[in-house]
Amino acid sequence: MMARPAMGGANPGLAYDDTPPFSAPLRFFLTAPLFAIAAGAVLLFGGDILVSRWTPGTLAIVHLFAAGFMLQVMLGALVQVMPVVAGANMPAPLRTAGTTHVLMTLGTGSLAYGLGAGHPDVLLAGAGMLLLGLATFLGAAAVGLRKGATTGTNTRTPRDLRLAFFGLTVTATLGLLLSLTLGRGLQLPLPLTTLVNLHAGWGWMGWAAVLLAATSWVVVPMFQITAPYPQRFTTFWAPAVTALLLAWSASAFFGATWPGIAALIALMLLGASYAGMTLRLQAGSRRSKLDTPFLAFRQAMYSALAGIVVLLVALWTDADYWSVLAGILVLHGGFGGTITAMLYKIVPFLAWLHLTQSGVKAPNMKKLLPDVHIRRQLKARTFSLGALCIAVFVPFLAPLAGASLMVEFGWLLLNLTRVVRARRAALLAAPTRAESRAGG
Repeated sequence: MMARPAMGGANPGLAYDDTPPFSAPLRFFLTAPLFAIAAGAVLLFGGDILVSRWTPGTLAIVHLFAAGFMLQVMLGALVQVMPVVAGANMPAPLRTAGTTHVLMTLGTGSLAYGLGAGHPDVLLAGAGMLLLGLATFLGAAAVGLRKGATTGTNTRTPRDLRLAFFGLTVTATLGLLLSLTLGRGLQLPLPLTTLVNLHAGWGWMGWAAVLLAATSWVVVPMFQITAPYPQRFTTFWAPAVTALLLAWSASAFFGATWPGIAALIALMLLGASYAGMTLRLQAGSRRSKLDTPFLAFRQAMYSALAGIVVLLVALWTDADYWSVLAGILVLHGGFGGTITAMLYKIVPFLAWLHLTQSGVKAPNMKKLLPDVHIRRQLKARTFSLGALCIAVFVPFLAPLAGASLMVEFGWLLLNLTRVVRARRAALLAAPTRAESRAGG
């Protein structure tokens, strides 16, 4: 079923009437900041964690942020995006979302605790729950994508979603092998360091970056009022990322050092091309006034570019602090920034959409979440990113960075709950019939 003209006229091919119940993606969005707050708490009380990427505390923080914050939001967004953009309706979306959410939440918490505290059994239990949750989600997604129709101008988004799911599958498989290596002493043909690098590379580029790009093809022009991404760029970008990751992985397996380095550098340049293209489109935005989520997305692109530069430096030096700094700039600055910016657009829009579809006169999205609240949180986020970067070189500031991280994501959670409360208030003020049709 296609969108009604009032909602879809500016975005042909987006099936808004196929949107799942509000609670399906919302549970992921509201849980995600809690994991980032937990990462801040580990940093606050964990001592000299940022001195190396290999400390147990650093491993715990990375997985709290990557699997807890990033993955939760991305899965929640996919519950919403797949039927609307790709025409891929997941079977039993509420049940699928609920089962996946519980398994991912328990699995991430257990995995992070097992890594940080050195408990192999807890680590393996967490990895098992994560894999089961991902299998549940990916199975439902595969059914939806197989039945879904490609519509309008969004023909590359379904393809790129499939590539992102492939990247997630590889990332999860490598993660399982690492968990068995750490927890049960599994002997592998590759060195542990190489396997960790492959796990991180597939997670960052094969899953997160490809999914971010697939979403951006639709979301950036829609919410930031820019020109569309060039067709040639969207046609080659995600397949090129996947092909280079496969080449890099094959080089690592066969011990071909220089081809692997060449593939890795090409991957970084592709990542930089996405950030650069997005900044170019934003520079030509037709917005008369740039709102705070727009500025947050722009900041994230600059942070990602800085992280890529630091990663290139880290290739040629053994100093631990470069890889830690690159992780902060890419994970927190780049992915964290874009995810935060998208949440500030997606959650109010979904609240407005569900109110409208239920027959309730919905408040303007700016009233559901006034920009002043977002602006204040962005200031806390900017301070947090700066504190984290400085703490890499001044370790005694790590507790300050941890506290600022907790404030940043606590504020994000507060702002998201403002939208939920505003939606609830609109429902309560509406006739009972409309409230009963809203579906929770």
